[in-house]
Amino acid sequence: MSVNDRIPDYDLDDMVVVTAPAQLRALADPLRGSLLELVLERAATITELADAVGRPKSTVAYHVHLLVETGLFRIVRTRRVRAIEERYYGRVARTIYIGALHRSEDRQLVAGINGLAQAAAEAEAAHAADDLRCTLVHARIPVDQVRAFWTEVQELARRFAQIPRSGDQVYGFAAGLYPTEAPTLPPATADRQDPTPA
Repeated sequence: MSVNDRIPDYDLDDMVVVTAPAQLRALADPLRGSLLELVLERAATITELADAVGRPKSTVAYHVHLLVETGLFRIVRTRRVRAIEERYYGRVARTIYIGALHRSEDRQLVAGINGLAQAAAEAEAAHAADDLRCTLVHARIPVDQVRAFWTEVQELARRFAQIPRSGDQVYGFAAGLYPTEAPTLPPATADRQDPTPA
């Protein structure tokens, strides 16, 4: 794979763990979330980011600088255009993981960052157009298997994010793993064993 084929087109860590209140506030803003997603494809200038989100350059510059200050964005390269140095921004890591939080206000802030709720809102139009691919499965499994399965899901999400860009449509990939109150069957007993298949 050549440098131009890499997604994104710059080096970044695999994961960063965030716990600082300023980082959590930065992640809670929908526009900043969009900017973080955009640079998973490639590094971008403030002008490119502003064009992509349809917002003024001054607004996007403010949010980019806030992401840089909180350690979630960085300048990955520069280019001289006439007398101006053009800066290209990228994420610091492919995956942003929210670590253990001790302050109740931080936990409340993170509770508002619900990727599944955002995915559900984005999926409404696809559902109405009968173009939604979705699955929901419940399983009663031990917590160590939850952790192992989630590691596999994160790897699948990384693979999705690295598919070469083409076409005209952007697709979302959402995954969630959460405890529920879904019903479960009682343990099987000897008198309840399944009969031998016919």
